[in-house]
Amino acid sequence: MNWSSAANRRTVIKGMGAGALAIGGIGWAIEPARADLAKAEKLLKELIGAKVPQEGKVRLEMPQIAENGQTVPLTVSVDSPMTPDNYCKAIHILAEGNPEAGVCTFKFTPASGRAEFSTRMRLAQTQNVWAVAEMSDGSVWMTKTEVKVTIGGCGG
Repeated sequence: MNWSSAANRRTVIKGMGAGALAIGGIGWAIEPARADLAKAEKLLKELIGAKVPQEGKVRLEMPQIAENGQTVPLTVSVDSPMTPDNYCKAIHILAEGNPEAGVCTFKFTPASGRAEFSTRMRLAQTQNVWAVAEMSDGSVWMTKTEVKVTIGGCGG
């Protein structure tokens, strides 16, 4: 075996190992993207424009403490007669601390009968969850609740 070629191979392998460690270390320094209050408010403006949400009409049921953020149940209902002249058009769910603030939107018509749904969502960390209802008369109603998350569901 030629000593110079063995030494060159060792140098190359050491360099590759150091490079892999350096690249791996970069991943530790970069945190996953997180939404925040400002991003959630910006998304809300995109959804409802300049309208100011009012408190009331919207009921958001979620556990106060979620032991695992992977699957947190929620039920949302809106007090609406669901007639052709007066109905809930959409309900938006936003989460301030998730990688993306917009979680989901459910759309309704008078034929829906009720403005209500149940689902599950992931929560990355303890945060406020918002339920925003857009009504056929142009009004917007909102409620929010804080959910304490012990184990995050979005990679946290």
